[in-house]
Amino acid sequence: MKRILLYTLALLLAAHVIAQDSTAVAAGETLPSEAVGAPLGSFSDQVTKAQGDSAYMRNDYASAIQIYETLLSEGEAAELYYNLGNSYYKMDEIAKAILNYERALLLQPGNGDIRANLEIARAKTVDKVVPVPEIFFISWIKSLINCLSADAWAVGGFLSFWLLLAACSLFFFTKRAVWKKSGFFAGLFFLLLTVLCNLFASQQKSSLVHRNDAIVLQPSVTVRSTPSESGTSLFILHEGHKVEVKDGSMRQWKEIRLEDGKVGWVPAEAIEVI
Repeated sequence: MKRILLYTLALLLAAHVIAQDSTAVAAGETLPSEAVGAPLGSFSDQVTKAQGDSAYMRNDYASAIQIYETLLSEGEAAELYYNLGNSYYKMDEIAKAILNYERALLLQPGNGDIRANLEIARAKTVDKVVPVPEIFFISWIKSLINCLSADAWAVGGFLSFWLLLAACSLFFFTKRAVWKKSGFFAGLFFLLLTVLCNLFASQQKSSLVHRNDAIVLQPSVTVRSTPSESGTSLFILHEGHKVEVKDGSMRQWKEIRLEDGKVGWVPAEAIEVI
């Protein structure tokens, strides 16, 4: 029996390593460290984040925007999106500020500063849509998943897995009943924690890879019943509003859905995916 359990743990270890490869590398795909503070040469010989910060402190927001966007062209980083959002906010370009705050929040969902600034920017938008209420435990689970990034959940899964192995070793190789019992219950706890951490990491990474939300960038856009200017006018959205892209298969038109469940079509150039 012990040999079977050991073989089972070995299989779990192999599966865990594969899961870590698919979830824990979110930073390697979207948050390269070279993007922060690394010298680039898109529009000058030496462009760094420090120069963007300096321009922002001098109230030269146009230059700061240019620098941050150049850095972001080399790789995503939450801090750069956050600073870019601040720069757009200072220039009263609320829609672009919201867009970049949302992108920063995707990379660091637990960052309170990003979330606070996003709410301040949203308060300046025109549209006030009441979302369809969710069951309380669904909202609670989403809040739990969003309290950490994909990388943080992956690290948690890695640590809890090794603690699971330690608990199993305690259960298998000790002879005292009290330690066996402790190892057994600790093993169950860390097994559950490992599974949850990997599931949450996978969910966070999926949000990063499959970006279906978008921000309205035009001052106003008419939402129509069909993907055509001749379609029936349903309602009007204003800049800064967040929508879900329900159908993005067409080049010129996108089908969107609002928080309250309303759907319609808008020109593709009216929105930008987060």
